[in-house]
Amino acid sequence: MNDNNSLNFETFEEEQLKSRLKDKGLKVTKQRLSILRILADERGAHLTADEIYRKTCERNLGIGLATVYRAIQLLAQLGLVDRINLNDGCARFEISNMDEAVGTRHRHHHLICIKCGRIIPFEKDLLEELEVSVSETTGFKIVNHEVRFYGYCADCAKKMDEGNTSL
Repeated sequence: MNDNNSLNFETFEEEQLKSRLKDKGLKVTKQRLSILRILADERGAHLTADEIYRKTCERNLGIGLATVYRAIQLLAQLGLVDRINLNDGCARFEISNMDEAVGTRHRHHHLICIKCGRIIPFEKDLLEELEVSVSETTGFKIVNHEVRFYGYCADCAKKMDEGNTSL
């Protein structure tokens, strides 16, 4: 459920995207805004830079591949975009989920099917208390963490249970 202070995956409005760029001290350019819009529209898709570039081509945005790479790296460095490593040799990106009222990122984790490759976001931060404890105990300032669960999605698990191992 969204409230007026929270920017969740479903509610990316143009002005909110522009505001996120400005809040990080960036100029609002067509290229940056277009990349954020693509990632907002494709939430949960975990796109590579090449896939983002292809989406810009499909939308006739006139953005070059090198520009996509530079912009996505900058947006990731500033926390507007999350870089995800799923151990498949590709860096993947998704728009970060921010609570604008308090300026914190809502982390989500990934369930990765080892049979079909499906990636399912898991929207619960189970490590918040652990992060606080580690920070208080060690003085280490945690800025991010990743959790990935590997297994079988519901469809693949069902097929396996039915004895269809060929999938």
